[in-house]
Amino acid sequence: MQSIDDKILARLHGRGRGCIFFSTDFTTLGESKSVLKALERLVNKGDIIRVSRGIYCYPKVDKQWGLGILRPTYDEIAQAIARRDKARIAPTGDQALNMLGLSEQVPMNAVYLTDGSARKIRLDGDRGILFRHTAPKNLAFSNSLAMLITFALKEIGADKVTAEQENAIVALLRNETKESMMADLALMPEWISLIVRRAYEK
Repeated sequence: MQSIDDKILARLHGRGRGCIFFSTDFTTLGESKSVLKALERLVNKGDIIRVSRGIYCYPKVDKQWGLGILRPTYDEIAQAIARRDKARIAPTGDQALNMLGLSEQVPMNAVYLTDGSARKIRLDGDRGILFRHTAPKNLAFSNSLAMLITFALKEIGADKVTAEQENAIVALLRNETKESMMADLALMPEWISLIVRRAYEK
């Protein structure tokens, strides 16, 4: 007869390396206390890693470069939480800039706007993911890159965007169809929509 530990691992094998999961995903395998004990044992054995309270990862392992266990990124964790909560999210501030390659600074707290609950997920030490509630209309973008660019440029400010940063944005936009970006122009401040338009005129 399989233990709860083995049943959890069997399910994780099916999901594949890199999957982020929650203790509540295994409520059908036993009582909550028993599941938590099983997860604790798997963490201690190195089969899984604990990301935060109630959040775990069946990590990828880098064998090519000898990096070993690869921890999930802030964005992978945030997206997993959003999927669980059936909420929409959008990275903003330094997190958006970092994801676009416009900043190498890794923020202490990755900030996301959400139409779900406001909260902070504590990760390593003082680091964490901060979800700030916003009106649903602010997350109405149909194109994820359009949304990311909008919140990243808002963080920089209309009068502070450098030519180098705009060129980097243009390079990213060249990989997106004009039609998919134009559909979201109405959701952008006028000065950001001008940058987007110029990208397709060059």
